[in-house]
Amino acid sequence: MTIVLTILMIIGIIISVILITALILPKKYKVLREVTIQQPQQKVFDYIKYIRNQDGFSVWANTDPNMKKTYKGDDGRVGFVSAWESDNKKVGAGEQEIIRVDEGKGIVTALRFFKPFPGEAVAQFMTAPGENNSTKVSWQLDSAMKYPMNFMLLFINMDKMLGADMEKGLENLKNKLLLKKSASIKIS
Repeated sequence: MTIVLTILMIIGIIISVILITALILPKKYKVLREVTIQQPQQKVFDYIKYIRNQDGFSVWANTDPNMKKTYKGDDGRVGFVSAWESDNKKVGAGEQEIIRVDEGKGIVTALRFFKPFPGEAVAQFMTAPGENNSTKVSWQLDSAMKYPMNFMLLFINMDKMLGADMEKGLENLKNKLLLKKSASIKIS
C-alpha cells in the first residue's frame, strides 16, 4: 500500500509542478519572417492581398494537392473567407478570413483551425519600401496556447517549427514575383 501511495504522491507532485509552471509561462507566441523582393511595393501588395495567390507560394497551401477549398466573398477585400479541408492530418480543416486591408501596404487575416486541433491565429503580410525600388515583405503569425497546454511551449519551438515554412513561403513568393518581373502578375 505504501508503494502505491508513494507513486500517487509522485504523480500528484509532477502534475502540480506542470500546472504551476504553466500558470507562469507565456501563452502567446509570435513568429516573424522577412524577405526583400526587387519589385515595387505596389506590385508586391497587389499580389499578396489576394488569399488565392497563396497557392502559388505558401508551403501550407500546397501540402495536400487534393485538399478541398471553398471561397466566400471578394478576394482581396475584408470579409473574404478561404476554407480548406483535408484528410491529411498535417493540413486538417480550417479557414482564413481577411479582417483588414491596409491599401498599398498589407493585409491581416484571422486563421481558424478546426482539425486536427482547434485553434486561432492572426497572420499579417506587410510591405514596406526598400532601396532601389525593392520591397521588404514581412509575414507575421500571432497565436496562443491555452492553459495548461502552454506548458508544451517549453518543448516546442514554434518560431523554429513555423518559421521554416514561412521562410520557404517567402522565398517562393520572391521567386514567383521575380519570374514575373517582365510579365504582368496573374491575380487569382
